[in-house]
Amino acid sequence: MLKEFKEFATKGNIFDMAIGVIIGGAFQKIVTSLVNDIIMPFIAVFTGKVTFDDLTLTIGNSSIKYGSFITTIVDFLIISFSIFIAIRTFNKLNNKTKENLHKLAKRVEAAEDSKDVENVENSGENTGENTETESELATKLCPYCYSEININATRCPHCTSLLEEKTIV
Repeated sequence: MLKEFKEFATKGNIFDMAIGVIIGGAFQKIVTSLVNDIIMPFIAVFTGKVTFDDLTLTIGNSSIKYGSFITTIVDFLIISFSIFIAIRTFNKLNNKTKENLHKLAKRVEAAEDSKDVENVENSGENTGENTETESELATKLCPYCYSEININATRCPHCTSLLEEKTIV
């Protein structure tokens, strides 16, 4: 059981989650400061109150602090909107990666087709339809950032990753 716990604790996912919780806590402090120090004073220009925390409804001996609740709702809305923007951006990047992988698969298929064209050229039956395939094959996708780069590149100009050098056969 101890071994299983050690494997669980040392997996990357738990560390990623821990980092996410820490960053989330720090982000929550930033949003709270934004609400309390910038947004609420701006709203005070129109309402006359800097904070809603002192707004209460007293019924009998108990008081309902609805002003504090309003401030918490504003915090929640800002955090939710920020998370929405982050996830939306991540999904767009993920979709772009999928599109680039799809393009790469088409290029591989085109490369296989061009081998057939080369066989036709070698037999003397050149149709002249290979120019588009050759221009498409003049580029490749960077395996790190999925940007289109020159087929002979050894370093990606976009992410500066060192690419595997081709061995000339």
